[in-house]
Amino acid sequence: MKKVLFFLAAMLMIPMVHAAPEFKEGVNYDVVKQTGTAQPEVMEFFSYYCPHCATFEPIVEQMKAELPKGVTLKKNPVGFLGREMGPEMQRAYAVASLLNAEAKLTPAIFNKIHVQRQPPMSRDDVKQLFVANGVPAEEFDGAVDSFAVSGMVSQFDRNMESYNIRGVPAFLVNGKYMIKIESISSQEQFNQLVKFLLAKKD
Repeated sequence: MKKVLFFLAAMLMIPMVHAAPEFKEGVNYDVVKQTGTAQPEVMEFFSYYCPHCATFEPIVEQMKAELPKGVTLKKNPVGFLGREMGPEMQRAYAVASLLNAEAKLTPAIFNKIHVQRQPPMSRDDVKQLFVANGVPAEEFDGAVDSFAVSGMVSQFDRNMESYNIRGVPAFLVNGKYMIKIESISSQEQFNQLVKFLLAKKD
């Protein structure tokens, strides 16, 4: 993921791009499906164990704030990082989403893993993270093995396989266009590319 590191460095160093860039297939994005989603959307594939994903959080949040009205940002955790805890953290994301606590839990989990260097080693560790961030233990227990959460985790895995995701972070627009992160040099260009692909008709 050295290309991602170069991108992150560029985001901090290169001035804002004021002229609208010309985006090209194969350079800035790849077409990965011939048929897109019914509604415009952006999907981020990520892992709590991915340091680049942690660094990307503020970049993603700024992009989200500038999305056109009616466009949703969907996060899709992957299970192939973190060894046996990878799938457990997919479940943690699903629980946080179901309990409307994701906005608070995601930064807390990234902080625990990448700043404090104390990654959760068991479901009980995950539960304690939830409790420390305001989620009652009984709510966590009631949700973690629920049908709704298990269904969400299964969908995460189906999405990952459908789009052949092997590295994160990865950004998919309208279920059809995969952004080539290494081609982007600023926050503004990232936002513009997302909007360009959201509006693309072919």
